[in-house]
Amino acid sequence: MEKGKIIVNSAYKKGKIDKRIYGSFVEHMGRVVYSGIYEPENPHADADGFRTDVLEAVKNAGITCIRYPGGNFVSGYHWEDGIGERSLRPKRPELAWKSIETNEIGTDEFMKWCKKAEVEPILAVNLGTRGIEDAVHYLEYCNFQEGTTYSNKRKENGHAEPYKVKTWCLGNEMDGMWQIGHKNAEDYGKLARETAKAMKALDSSIELVSCGSSLNTMDTFPEWEAVTLNETYDFVDYISLHQYFDGHEKNPIEFLAQADEMNQYIRTVISVCDYIKAKRRSGKDLYISFDEWGVWTHHSEETVEECEEKPWKTGAPIGEMIYSFQDALLFAEMLMCLLKNADRVKIACQSLLVNISAMMITEKGGDLWLQPNYYPFADMANHGRGEVLDI
Repeated sequence: MEKGKIIVNSAYKKGKIDKRIYGSFVEHMGRVVYSGIYEPENPHADADGFRTDVLEAVKNAGITCIRYPGGNFVSGYHWEDGIGERSLRPKRPELAWKSIETNEIGTDEFMKWCKKAEVEPILAVNLGTRGIEDAVHYLEYCNFQEGTTYSNKRKENGHAEPYKVKTWCLGNEMDGMWQIGHKNAEDYGKLARETAKAMKALDSSIELVSCGSSLNTMDTFPEWEAVTLNETYDFVDYISLHQYFDGHEKNPIEFLAQADEMNQYIRTVISVCDYIKAKRRSGKDLYISFDEWGVWTHHSEETVEECEEKPWKTGAPIGEMIYSFQDALLFAEMLMCLLKNADRVKIACQSLLVNISAMMITEKGGDLWLQPNYYPFADMANHGRGEVLDI
């Protein structure tokens, strides 16, 4: 057996871990929301219909922040549909996942859930079918104190104090042809820049995340980062990255080695960020929000493709994966990779929280059970704090 050696010296510090690196992601997709975090008829539901077993698992895992409401979902979402009297909220066909969105859960309910789960909300705005004005109105609803149309509407809906959401994502995966309202890099960069300027004019305390590449295999990577950041660099604080690994047809060594790709992905994007910094003669560093990451296994009964066979339902199962020990090892390696780059990766969201490629699975009308990948996440989230050493 070959033996390895690790030399550790406390003088070689890489960077301080931002607690938001232990985040997750809730999207209106499949059973993540409906019968995931919310199921009023379930024996575990509280008075607001939230599953207390899920809330307890979130707390025990050490999850610190949740990105919402998407994901591909956000590119066709009208946030106004999800506020106010529930009986008056519209039901709409949701185009990203071909479901019926009841809007029973919206921004105010999600904020209440976050408070119960003791996590920080991260919100995404729709830059697919909407744009600057909608983003500013959403920010006004959430963060403005009072005396304006949308802040007053929030108060009328029973929420006197603003939510003070700190982190906002400027769209989702806009480089992907699958995205509703897909844009090329130049067009997205200009829209994100102008949206960022307007949002920070309303609330200068917020932090903004510009869309980076959806995967490291995108044809436009890393040119997308260079072109978009040339427009947005002075106005945003983070660039997002997404990555999912599968490949069970590979041998175990090749499968587990995929975490090295993630590290190279991060290093490449850091290089692009620093190039744009030098090009613009800026004194500001840009950080990474790796706000979707996970293992897409093939041990499941349902896949995303199967949602095509039974469209236009609410909370129909999609991508409900059963993880193996091997999957959990790769999952742990990916989280370790994020920690190794803690000097530049400040936010990360495991995707998704519950039922779809998730750390926990709920039975509709029944109990919750934890997947193998829950345990390495919980160990690191609860104990991996402080400074990262460069080893």
